[in-house]
Amino acid sequence: MRTPLVVGNWKMHAGIAEARALATAIREGLKRPRGVEVAVCPPYTSLAAVAEVLSGSPIAWGGQNCHWEDKGAFTGEIAPGMLAELGCRYVLLGHSERRETDEEINRKVVAALRHQLVPLLCVGETEEERRQGLTFTVVEGQLRAGWAGLSADDIARGILAYEPVWAIGTGVNATPAQAAEVHGYLRGLVSELASKEIAQSLRILYGGSVKPDNAAELTQEPDIDGSLVGGAALQPQSFITIAKKSASKGGSSKE
Repeated sequence: MRTPLVVGNWKMHAGIAEARALATAIREGLKRPRGVEVAVCPPYTSLAAVAEVLSGSPIAWGGQNCHWEDKGAFTGEIAPGMLAELGCRYVLLGHSERRETDEEINRKVVAALRHQLVPLLCVGETEEERRQGLTFTVVEGQLRAGWAGLSADDIARGILAYEPVWAIGTGVNATPAQAAEVHGYLRGLVSELASKEIAQSLRILYGGSVKPDNAAELTQEPDIDGSLVGGAALQPQSFITIAKKSASKGGSSKE
């Protein structure tokens, strides 16, 4: 059984003091999560503070992006090794709010794997692309390009997130049926690109206006393995509730 994963993307919110308070509240609210794994992705400037708060807890942390080079003249960029040095487990790549070219995203995925980070690759269509019936074409293209050149073992180390661009920060989320349809399609592609076994073990998250009142319904879909949470991740009780409601049937989150 795939253990659901709930990741909070704090985006450009939470300076050091606010990040400490937010991480502390989440740590206290999820002392012994069962049936779900939880992680947060703070801004770079708050990562060290969050790492200090969450160290020794079951809550993991990650970066919101990284460069593909280990070092160099790349002003304003963050190397994957810098994230690893801060104890990051995950790194978000290809998020629509800062999506680069497919080739650049692929290079970042490769770099993340090289530094033992788990690349969380985001794919998703715009409202116009969905209206034109291009959803499957778009997400397939993004997935194939993002994983280009990876071995089956490399693919097995990653995570996918389906984030319909039209649902991010809009308050409008895909229905469980809409999300499940795309998740099922992506899982079929993973089977083709890697193996059926890897397709059954790889986690695919849903992102796009996830809230406490829709988290359980989404995760009940067999191909949805948790969520990538935006706005609600900045409200400790909402995020904690989402994590608990996302827990697999085999366990529930205990305080």
